Amino acid sequence: MSREYLKKATLTAQSHASEVHDTVKTILADIEAGGDAKALEYAAKFDKFEGNVLMTPAEIDAACARVPEKLKADIRFAQDNVRRFAEAQKATVSDVQLEIVPGFIAGQKAIPVDAAGCYVPGGRYSHIASAIMTVTTAKVAGCRHITACSPPRPGEGVAPAIVYAAHISGADSILAMGGVQGVAAMTYGLFGLPRANILVGPGNQFVAEAKRILYGKVGIDMIAGPTDSLILADSTADPFVVATDLVSQAEHGYNSPVWLVTDDRDLATRVMELVPTLIADLPELNRDNAAAAWRDYAEVILCADREEMAACSDDYAPEHLTVQAADLDWWLDRLTCYGSLFLGEETTVSYGDKATGTNHVLPTSGAASYTGGLSVHKYMKIVTWQRATREGSKPIAEATARISRLEGMEGHARAADVRLAKYFPDENFDLTADE
Repeated sequence: MSREYLKKATLTAQSHASEVHDTVKTILADIEAGGDAKALEYAAKFDKFEGNVLMTPAEIDAACARVPEKLKADIRFAQDNVRRFAEAQKATVSDVQLEIVPGFIAGQKAIPVDAAGCYVPGGRYSHIASAIMTVTTAKVAGCRHITACSPPRPGEGVAPAIVYAAHISGADSILAMGGVQGVAAMTYGLFGLPRANILVGPGNQFVAEAKRILYGKVGIDMIAGPTDSLILADSTADPFVVATDLVSQAEHGYNSPVWLVTDDRDLATRVMELVPTLIADLPELNRDNAAAAWRDYAEVILCADREEMAACSDDYAPEHLTVQAADLDWWLDRLTCYGSLFLGEETTVSYGDKATGTNHVLPTSGAASYTGGLSVHKYMKIVTWQRATREGSKPIAEATARISRLEGMEGHARAADVRLAKYFPDENFDLTADE
């Protein structure tokens, strides 16, 4: 298959990757050894905030009171959508049991993790929606304790709208601490918090690296890179809408890739003409991010037909995938690799980022080829159990003994032998391993 790049990226998400590993590793080790005091030391250095790091109920109430009623209504609307979608997801997981052979029953249980740590970015942008997405799903899953952690602003603290969103979503504690020190505080159970069993939520490269290093000691949702988005568009698409959607995602950051894949050259040409004008019309910070992302990371790819377009998309495995093309059912059936799919012009990634109910914490950098995004399931452990009668264990024990001996694991075999000898002393069993 041939793909013509009308615009080719000059950089990749790894091109500007800072050498942050050693820095993050040092900070984590310092805080693990030094506890609260060392975490506060790093907070003073990076957050430049002198207030309480663990917000009191009175401080939470005061912050919530500062949120305008109209914004509160919007947050409640979004949170209700996320909650209901998470509840529907949870309903897809149930406890089950199966009689493997007569008298031998095996089962499955879904058990929520005890404590969740939800990181909510609050630096360049106040990620209100991230508080909703991470805390609500943990609450629906049934986590006993949920900590929301967000960087405070000097002299102000955590953005009031983030506090309100985390609070109504079910956060038990709100930690005014950012970056590696915030992640470490949740992991190590500082400031009287329970040790987190899982860390979730987006963050900058230092937060992402901290989660990567800590993975194993604590669970994580995923190792995330810069956000990315791909649009599949054919001749039926509106170039202005396509261009607007590309720009809306490029504003995330200077290294946030956006890709257009199409089989219509005229559409591609028109979109490339429109994007710079739309970027120029953004506020300064957003404009700078979008301009750099479009200049260095964006691609426009011309394919022969829709099958080639779909194959190209699956190769990229984008975090966000939008289809603005005819025959949406065909695309829904055909596409296999994406974090979240947006079908038709009537929906957009921005909807999913903020208010539709599907989660916006999604796999990046091609990870959608093997995993999905954050969901209520990420906070739940699927464990198994078994129970048997003596008669029901007989065929299992015989097979176990013979397989174990064939593998050379005599101890395993004897664990089966002893039960057969105890339960059925008058029977003779052939428990040798025949090659």
